[in-house]
Amino acid sequence: MNPPSKFWLAIIDLVDGLRSIHIWPMLGWQDVRQRYRRSVLGPLWLTISTGVMIAVMGPLYGKLFNQDITSYFAFLAVGFVFWQLLAQAIGDSCVAFVAAEGFIKQVKLPLSVHVLRVVWKNLIILFHNLLVVVAVMMFLRPPISATVLLFPAAVLAFAVNAFLFGTVMAVICARFRDIPLIVANIVQAAFFLTPVLWQPGMLGRHLWTVNLNPFYHFLEIMRAPLLGAPVNPLSWPAVGVMTLVGCAMAVAFLGRYRARVAYWV
Repeated sequence: MNPPSKFWLAIIDLVDGLRSIHIWPMLGWQDVRQRYRRSVLGPLWLTISTGVMIAVMGPLYGKLFNQDITSYFAFLAVGFVFWQLLAQAIGDSCVAFVAAEGFIKQVKLPLSVHVLRVVWKNLIILFHNLLVVVAVMMFLRPPISATVLLFPAAVLAFAVNAFLFGTVMAVICARFRDIPLIVANIVQAAFFLTPVLWQPGMLGRHLWTVNLNPFYHFLEIMRAPLLGAPVNPLSWPAVGVMTLVGCAMAVAFLGRYRARVAYWV
């Protein structure tokens, strides 16, 4: 019998990682607890710092952009929380294998477990920061429609893509240690190019350019349902295409380089 191909082993690794439900949720939660060890409020400091940032930025940028403060504040609060999720997940994925060096060299686990650990950690942080979103929505009462039911699907779509593209980034960054610094600069620039502080309608006849931004589509499918706004009709198809691309890339990169990661870290 022929040995399984590298790509089949990569698929097995991804599936076994997902099945290790007793490992990566525990490790992800431990990462959050370790960050705030000996702190009285613990992870709630994440919520407080996010709330303070939004409280300061909302009135300031609403005035600068000459926007209605009520609608703009809700737009900024929800968008900023989800942008933090995107940016943090990307940054953590870049060092997922490097940070797990001890596990990779000493414990036989699917490599994908270490990426799922990062995804779960960032979902825990999201759940804490959603307290800010709930507080803003209760105070400002933006319109709520049936589209809010799409929000769980949007979070799931984000988690799947964070897992797939996070696997790719973890492999690349394990080999090339300069890549995380490059990615950090790209994400920082993308913050200003993505509708977080500004609304897409402000682009006028150049509105089409926002559809070329992959960050926008993930932000849109999570933000629009909570604001009671219709989701951009291109966003869900774009996310679907990116999911298929991410799946192919994750299998390709993990299949080709899986055996070398232990030596790279």
